[in-house]
Amino acid sequence: MFKWEKIGVVFNPVEIAGRTWMKEYAQAPSILVFDTYIRVFFSSRPNPDIDGLYVSRMGYIDLDRKNLFNVIDICKEPIFPLGKLGTFDEFGTYPVSVIKYLNEVRAYYAGWTRCESVPFNAAIGVAISHNNGLSFERIGEGPILSYTPDEPFVLGSPKIRRFNDIWYLWYSSGKKWVKTSGKPEPVYKIRMASSEDGIIWKKVGKDLISNVLEENECQASADVFFLGKRYHMFFSYRYNLNFRDQNRGYRIGYAWSEDLLNWTRDDSKAGIGKSSEGWDSESISYPYIFELDNKIMMFYQGNEIGRYGFGLAILNSYIP
Repeated sequence: MFKWEKIGVVFNPVEIAGRTWMKEYAQAPSILVFDTYIRVFFSSRPNPDIDGLYVSRMGYIDLDRKNLFNVIDICKEPIFPLGKLGTFDEFGTYPVSVIKYLNEVRAYYAGWTRCESVPFNAAIGVAISHNNGLSFERIGEGPILSYTPDEPFVLGSPKIRRFNDIWYLWYSSGKKWVKTSGKPEPVYKIRMASSEDGIIWKKVGKDLISNVLEENECQASADVFFLGKRYHMFFSYRYNLNFRDQNRGYRIGYAWSEDLLNWTRDDSKAGIGKSSEGWDSESISYPYIFELDNKIMMFYQGNEIGRYGFGLAILNSYIP
């Protein structure tokens, strides 16, 4: 059983002036730790275009390591541009997961392209930084994890980790599209791939987490860490349709495993839920777990899937 104490909103992009590409949303926070500060990467959006369509760009803020509510720097431009004409990430880079490896930083991200019969499709790419995440360059124009016969569309929500010198990538895989009176909505489940180099991946090829809401439950953003002889996964899940209703939107679930392949779901042990009022009273999602100065912490996004930023929770207790 986990018990998290919510500390409050860390960063709200709506309050920031002078960044036309960062008008709303600070989605899927992911961090690098330095001596005196932490660098938090996330995806943000400018105002929608004339047709009401968004793009998503990746940036970062630096937070004082001794006081994570003290923002000491905000990047002036996105950490790399959108993809070229016709590429998988032409219309968006969201979400992002970063990891430091040797003398480089890698950013694993979902790239978005627009479609005609459905609103979008997505695949997973990687970009590399040699200046501690100030800027990144793609390793190529295409994705490293894309559609296959058993995973035909919408590969997104990458979360990268390394255990025992093996790379692990948790991601969401689209199962089908559900027709509605408006735009179709995708159904997606959590899956995993492993790699020896972080570039060439072997997919497990199965859904990892059981459903609790409905067959079309949507699952995303699985973050995994090791504690007390077990692997622990915190993830987001919601109903497929009408998820903008506060009773059907994202919440944070929990599962545990001893081998990273077989997971036991028990959301009652997650220890964190929606607040009764305020910025995270309608939904909470996209948890990112990290250890800082002997404390285990969680960044997570609040209402409207991070439209008004992300907040911080600290682990008060854990009972196996």
